[in-house]
Amino acid sequence: MPISQLTRIDSLALGDVLAIGSANFGDDRGAALSVLLTFLQNNLTISGSGAFADYATQYAAPSATGFSVQITDGPANTQMILTPVADYAAGTIILPAATNAIDKQEILVNSTHAVTTLTIDGNGANVAGEPSSLAANDYFRLRYDLPGNTWYRVG
Repeated sequence: MPISQLTRIDSLALGDVLAIGSANFGDDRGAALSVLLTFLQNNLTISGSGAFADYATQYAAPSATGFSVQITDGPANTQMILTPVADYAAGTIILPAATNAIDKQEILVNSTHAVTTLTIDGNGANVAGEPSSLAANDYFRLRYDLPGNTWYRVG
C-alpha cells in the first residue's frame, strides 16, 4: 500500500516505528523514533541558543583614523561591534592568532560608521575574500578553516 493511503495519526511516541531503506542491509527496515532521536542527537551540533552559533560580544569605539582593533585572541566565536566616533579613512582589525583559532570558528564584525580603507590582519593565517572597506551600518562574517590556515568570508 502506498504511504499516501495510510491512516494518519496526530501524535507520535518514541516506540512508534518508521519505515526506512537501509543502505547497510540493502533492504527496507523499521526503526523506532527513539532510534532516530539517538541518531540525530549524535550527529547534529546545535548550540545552546539554538541553530545559530553562540558569539561572545566585544566592543570597540575607535576615536581616530588609522585605528587598530584586536579581536580577543582565543577559540571563541566573537561579534565585534565597532562604534567609531565618526567615518574614518583607515582602520585595521586584527583576528585571533592562527595558533589559537579553531576549525570553523567565526568572527562577525558590525560597524556603525564607514571605514574607507579597511585592513584585516590574519595574525598568522591567510584571509580570503575580506572586505577592503565598510559602509555605515555594514557587517561581515569570517569562518576559520584549520586545514588551510585561512579565514574565509562567509557573509
